[in-house]
Amino acid sequence: MADIRSLHDAVGDLIHDGDTVALEGFTHLIPFAAAHEIIRQGITGLTLVRMTPDVVYDQLIGAGAARKLVFSWGGNPGVGSLHRFRDAVENGWPRPLELDEHSHAGMANRYVAGASRLPFAVLRGYRGSGIPGRTDTVATVTCPFTGEELAAVAALNPDVTVIHAQQADRGGNVQLWGLTGVQKEAVLAARRVLVTVEEIVDGALEPRPGSVVLPGWVIDAVAEVPGGAHPSYAAGYSVRDNDFYQEWDAVSRDRDTFARWLDDNVRKATR
Repeated sequence: MADIRSLHDAVGDLIHDGDTVALEGFTHLIPFAAAHEIIRQGITGLTLVRMTPDVVYDQLIGAGAARKLVFSWGGNPGVGSLHRFRDAVENGWPRPLELDEHSHAGMANRYVAGASRLPFAVLRGYRGSGIPGRTDTVATVTCPFTGEELAAVAALNPDVTVIHAQQADRGGNVQLWGLTGVQKEAVLAARRVLVTVEEIVDGALEPRPGSVVLPGWVIDAVAEVPGGAHPSYAAGYSVRDNDFYQEWDAVSRDRDTFARWLDDNVRKATR
């Protein structure tokens, strides 16, 4: 059964220097509050994994928490580039960033293989792409039944997966609904799991159409963090802060402006 913890204690116990950490959520339910706690605790040397590293990873990279990024598409959605990400890749600031780039399909299949405890996944993809030449996590296999050559991608098994969800009960069972990405697969693939939630409810979780329920026995810790997805959103609890994403472009372009923002809004803040 998952333990209900404070965010500070859960991050401190579950996430360590040098870990491979996936913070998942597709536009919706992005675990920003947990990322900020990672920064506040000075955890570093992380391999960060995410299908769509957007502003949350721009912040972690700019804070110096990451040494490597495993990802597919990256950008500030609807706005433009991730400037702290670009600065790390192009100039090594605040530290050099190693990249392992994939397609969305490749990343999703890597999580599925990890969740299934298989060594790799097979898909049709990457043909004609330069990606296989830049990573050791893509190879080819020949189908034993048809002789077709297919792409193989190495399984992803993060040390820790962190997600945000709407609700958990007192037993640590978690329910999320709305626009979901690969949260379920990323949780099942991980060795340790932290879930932040909008609300811990008494009694049973109310069934909802299309919801995903993660049982407490696959989760290590749950932390109640209302608003923990901001500036993304949690369906039924909050709306997306579009102004923040627009404003982030100017904040993140300049190192000093970013550093002041980080000090004022993350390092000096508490959860």
